[in-house]
Amino acid sequence: MASFGQLDAQVLGISVDSVPCLQAWAESLGGISYPLLSDFWPHGAISRLYGVMREEGYSERALFLLDRQGIIRYMDIHAIDQQPDNAVALEEIRRMDPEAARQPAAQPDEAPALPTGGVVMYCTRWCPDCRMGRRWLEQRGIPYTEVDVNANPEAAAQVRRWANGKLVTPTYDINGTIVVNNQWAKLSELLES
Repeated sequence: MASFGQLDAQVLGISVDSVPCLQAWAESLGGISYPLLSDFWPHGAISRLYGVMREEGYSERALFLLDRQGIIRYMDIHAIDQQPDNAVALEEIRRMDPEAARQPAAQPDEAPALPTGGVVMYCTRWCPDCRMGRRWLEQRGIPYTEVDVNANPEAAAQVRRWANGKLVTPTYDINGTIVVNNQWAKLSELLES
């Protein structure tokens, strides 16, 4: 995810499964760090539009890369049991956005140290719960530092340690006290006392 984030690319997963099924699947993986969308009803409407809906009622395993204008610039369809190659996807994104390709890739040992002290919110740009957390903090005038778990692998690993192996966003570090998710009463107790 950090490699995609460095190229300013947003990863989305789309499945013809229902929302509860997708939630259970994501939980079985310990959480995921990108939006997962349901194409359940009308069943497979998006998959049909992209030409990857199978007669059996499920979609092909496909990878689509869209540019900033929403134009499909790359497509690859795989056997259902094959994973797309991230290296290929990253190279195609670099071709789509030559300016991003010129940016030097951060090396894993270059990741900044995780912030400590005050209020640190570990989150992602797309997460609705993170947006609620930002609003909650801002409405109360509480300053905070935001760490994107997609852009910082160590941050993602730290959140998994705090959240029993799951990647839960937002997760807050408030002067060393960890609050996983938007537990408003606990946050209020820690921040507004």
